[in-house]
Amino acid sequence: MTEAVVLVGGLGTRLRPLTATIPKPMLPTAGVPFLSHVLARARESGVDHVVLATSYRAEIFAEHFGDGSRLGLAIDYVTEAEPLGTGGALRNVAALLGSGPDDPVVILNGDVLSGHDIAAQVRAHAAAEADVTIHLTEVEDPRPFGSCPTDGHGRITDFLEKSPQPVTNRINAGCYVFRRRLIDAIPVGRRVSVERETFPDLLRTGAFLLGHVDPAYWLDMGTPAAYVRGSCDLVLGRLRSPALPGEPGESLVLAGAAVDVTAKVSGGTTVGARCVVAAGAEVHASVLMDGAVVGEGADVRDSVLGLDATVGPGCTLSASVVGDHAVVGAGNELVSGARVWTDVRIPPHAIRFSSDQPPA
Repeated sequence: MTEAVVLVGGLGTRLRPLTATIPKPMLPTAGVPFLSHVLARARESGVDHVVLATSYRAEIFAEHFGDGSRLGLAIDYVTEAEPLGTGGALRNVAALLGSGPDDPVVILNGDVLSGHDIAAQVRAHAAAEADVTIHLTEVEDPRPFGSCPTDGHGRITDFLEKSPQPVTNRINAGCYVFRRRLIDAIPVGRRVSVERETFPDLLRTGAFLLGHVDPAYWLDMGTPAAYVRGSCDLVLGRLRSPALPGEPGESLVLAGAAVDVTAKVSGGTTVGARCVVAAGAEVHASVLMDGAVVGEGADVRDSVLGLDATVGPGCTLSASVVGDHAVVGAGNELVSGARVWTDVRIPPHAIRFSSDQPPA
């Protein structure tokens, strides 16, 4: 048995208003909840038992995935009564793990889109007899991430969480393989960060933390721009996913959607069920959730339309987020970088803002 814990308890505040009613890992991404892609890749890598460490809107996960049998998995659920951090969440689910003390347990973050080879990481962990093996990837700007310098044998020598002056561009990519006994050693019943507490403590006590470098596709899905990019990359086939409901291409149009023959949909756009894209409209590199409407002659680019949201005729929308049931009025105004909250009806000229709070 190969087991995995998937951390899905975050609030997803950077993705508001889309996450006002739904957890970030359950946002529709290339036609299915984002977590479906994570679980499908885990199953493909040999994982057969998953524990979901949930918190915010925990019931939504169980309602959708059930016992996991449809995915070829056994899924258990643990809900935090209060936020416990990444390490505390791991310790909170330990009782549901069946692995032995030195068996490997895969830890996945529910907001990371990655094409790296999980099975190869587990093999590297076993071959090196490491205590923890961390997937490392290289990025142009490592400052927002945890930097992990290594020695000539791949052993991690330091863990610098979000350093202003990183010593390496190799970062913690958010997939770990733990010896089971190290999960059991995490303090119980309090908030613990594996990045700020567990990993530094392990290094101080001489534990063997192996850096597994894999340059495959990797994306932190925490912002609207990254969310749209990740969904489009999946549709375009830049990252293969067994959960993609169709073949890769310029667009993914789900059953029940209506796209006028004179409309143009491209750039990896997903058009959800019950959506309408009217005559002469253009939608490029965007996500249209179920029931969204793009009016005649409208132009939507690099944006997200929530459930049953509407962009009126002639409106131009760029790099924006339109919440569930919200309406962007008709007109030729350019709306760029806006976040339009749920249940509001306002013309384009009134929404030139970028805010995590609804307009007054």
